[in-house]
Amino acid sequence: MALKGLDIFKMTPKTNCKECGSPTCMAFSMKVAQGAVDISKCPHMSAEALATLSEATAPPMKSIKVGTGEAEYTLGGETVLFRHEKTYVSKPRFAVRITPDMDADAVLASVNKVDYDRIGERMHAEMVFVEYAGDAAAYVETVKHVTGIGKTIVLECADVEAAKAALEICKAEKPILDGANASNYAEMVEVAKAAGAVLGVSGASLDELYDTTAAIEKLGYKELVLNTTGATIKETFANTVQVRRACLAKNPDRTCGYPSLVNLAKLAPADEAMQTALASVFVLKYGSIIVMDTMNYAEALPLYGLRQNVYTDPQKPMKVEPGIYPLNGGDENSVVLTTVDFALTYFVVSGELERSGVPCNLVINDAGGLSVLTSWAAGKFSSTSISKFIQENVEPKIKCRKLIIPGKVAVLKGDLEAKLPGWEIIVAPNEAVQLVKFLKDMKANGEI
Repeated sequence: MALKGLDIFKMTPKTNCKECGSPTCMAFSMKVAQGAVDISKCPHMSAEALATLSEATAPPMKSIKVGTGEAEYTLGGETVLFRHEKTYVSKPRFAVRITPDMDADAVLASVNKVDYDRIGERMHAEMVFVEYAGDAAAYVETVKHVTGIGKTIVLECADVEAAKAALEICKAEKPILDGANASNYAEMVEVAKAAGAVLGVSGASLDELYDTTAAIEKLGYKELVLNTTGATIKETFANTVQVRRACLAKNPDRTCGYPSLVNLAKLAPADEAMQTALASVFVLKYGSIIVMDTMNYAEALPLYGLRQNVYTDPQKPMKVEPGIYPLNGGDENSVVLTTVDFALTYFVVSGELERSGVPCNLVINDAGGLSVLTSWAAGKFSSTSISKFIQENVEPKIKCRKLIIPGKVAVLKGDLEAKLPGWEIIVAPNEAVQLVKFLKDMKANGEI
């Protein structure tokens, strides 16, 4: 933060009213300095002080909102270079490139096939990148095709008049106009301002990108995205990293403090494998919007998995929702297995259960997002918690009274038999990979 707690305290009303949730104005000031609370939480701060402090305590990278409704996304707002320092804030978004000479409906139909949930998060291409090819009328028609489809629109267009016409169609959806450069930035600022659109800025070099951005800021417009795509992969990587480093340095340069757009369709045209490889690089290294030619399951599964793993708070484990998950057509008469809510455990175990082909019900307990042994040691995955969950959530829905528990907590078998009368407690193997043979053998022997 630019200001220390004492500096902030000097601008507070010093009434200790406690309306902010802190016992004193000094305590509140210290929390603001640490980034724990927003300065706006003080209801009695003067407008002048609030404006000064809001600017001084704002993240070095500006948060930009684009899109509307379910397609509204926040870009930027990052405070650290490396995830382990604290956490990343705004995950990168994937955009699919569409040009007027493409069949937009066919492209979208193909892309929309990739739409699935992973650990409570929807995985799909969030944006469309509409590229201008010189024909304004054709460009406008393409924009019409992608308006109202539930995806945020990025207009790649440096032609001022074509940009105006395109924005008239889609401005209600709060698109990004990626069209400002050293030669047209003044006109593009007026176009973006009139439509309320975020403005994308590009340059022939990093120096030109910086100078153009600074010139746009002098015009009073700061709803920006920096297109860091260069002539080569190496240049693009250097641009994107240097922009992020500059805005998050000890003495941040706020002219660099905006989200980045990387156009992989330009860097590796018609090379899907290379685009996927590069996308993984820029998920890790600071691409806020990543533009690709297409998105299919072969590309989506590793990219979205990587993004989800990186853009989570490292201090908070990834969890799945507690509940009953029927697998292989499991119903009320199918055997019950239980494990913890740690995401990795869930995916490993559920994958092996599906591979077995045996109908079953996987019951996920609330174990604080910890692994089996860790949650058991912490008392979160105990005979008490398991039995309570079974009695409250499983018994009213499932008729089968056979419960399979993880082999690593076999010690719980006796307690569970005592706390769950009428249930047969079965101990599974220690390793998930052994579940396939274990369940198949039980089914062959008529045990389930």
